[in-house]
Amino acid sequence: MGTNYGDWLKEQREAAGLTQQQLAEAAVMTRTHIAHIEAGRRVPSREDARRLDSALNTGNVLSRFLPQEEAAVADYFEAARLLEQQAVMIREFALSFVPGILQTERYARAVLSTSFPPVGEEECDRLVVTRLERAKVLDDPVTPVVWALLDEAVLRRVVGGRAVMAEQVTHMVRLAENGRVRVHVLPFDVGFHPLMESMLTLMDFEDQPPVAYGEGSHMGKLHDSPSVVRTLEGRYALALGDALPLKESLALLRATAKDYENHD
Repeated sequence: MGTNYGDWLKEQREAAGLTQQQLAEAAVMTRTHIAHIEAGRRVPSREDARRLDSALNTGNVLSRFLPQEEAAVADYFEAARLLEQQAVMIREFALSFVPGILQTERYARAVLSTSFPPVGEEECDRLVVTRLERAKVLDDPVTPVVWALLDEAVLRRVVGGRAVMAEQVTHMVRLAENGRVRVHVLPFDVGFHPLMESMLTLMDFEDQPPVAYGEGSHMGKLHDSPSVVRTLEGRYALALGDALPLKESLALLRATAKDYENHD
């Protein structure tokens, strides 16, 4: 058996004398999806695993030994981070702080330096660099399409001081003005909304099924079950429907940045 699920799938496929393309056709999947699973970048859904078992005549072995859903948050986040680099569309919902790919260096440092247990300056520098690397998905002028749905709390919580907030909010305004990111704000007066429980990232791909990633305090979960992803997409759509339109959202962001600048 290989050292992980992907290695194991590759061994089973090669033992059956199949190429990735042949297995993809037999399991009604894409070759790229098979490649991502074998490389450890994706965990197959239960439905995928059942189809792989059927195509490889492995009974229910691949289904039975799917990685457990209680896997460590670090593993789930690493998988989500890799998928973020492959997505053609990313829809973010932020409940209390700015999504990672939109963070400025000073904002990221303020977030990462307040973790528990505390991290040293060198480790904090490493984490900041990693976070800024994620933002490079925005270097391409078109792909991925990025939508950011922000609870108003994201704008009101002062992270790193008013100067840092002014810079951070202005950064998001510029991205939106350039058409690189679409930003909508869910105002406090909406009250309770369908995404109040945690942050959420929805990712769509050119040649693989969509995924959702949710994160809370010291826990994270990557979902690729079609029914779960559809439910979370529905909640996102409902919350987006209650948000301020783009023009009003940008006006609020500009006013917020100005307020932080004037009261620093």
